[in-house]
Amino acid sequence: MRIGFTIAPGRGDTDLLLAGIAATLLSDGVKLCGTVQINTACDGEGPCDMDVRVLPDGPIIRISQSLGPGARGCRLDPGALETAIATCERRLPGSEALIVNKFGKQEALGRGFRELIAEAMALGLPVLVGLNALNREAFETFTGGSGEEIAPTAVALTEWMRSAVAEAREAV
Repeated sequence: MRIGFTIAPGRGDTDLLLAGIAATLLSDGVKLCGTVQINTACDGEGPCDMDVRVLPDGPIIRISQSLGPGARGCRLDPGALETAIATCERRLPGSEALIVNKFGKQEALGRGFRELIAEAMALGLPVLVGLNALNREAFETFTGGSGEEIAPTAVALTEWMRSAVAEAREAV
């Protein structure tokens, strides 16, 4: 069981990296499960809309909600997130790896993709997650410190996933 994480420095960089890695692995024939995030800029200076594409082939689910121009709270739509998670749960059997766009606040609080990540690890599937510094301590507690930090580059992430998938295939 291998779990890797990456922390890219720029806003949205992790999302772009993981989406690219997923596309590369899918073209290699890897049976992926999970989500990659797609951010869409909004008019004005407001925050972007957040969607996730459920791997391998959709659907795309909007996980952000519009709270109005003066709102300052979390924009995550927990119901939409749960829909994405349920879709991934149904697809986990038969998958070779799990990618989760972010181990975020929901996961840090014991919700979100946390159970799916644990299930994938129990099945011996490699897991790759995006992470930010705010949730690193919760992630390390969750993984018992077994998470492998991977440089936020397409080459490093692709090599790690290919190696982890090959190891998991040999173990079967």
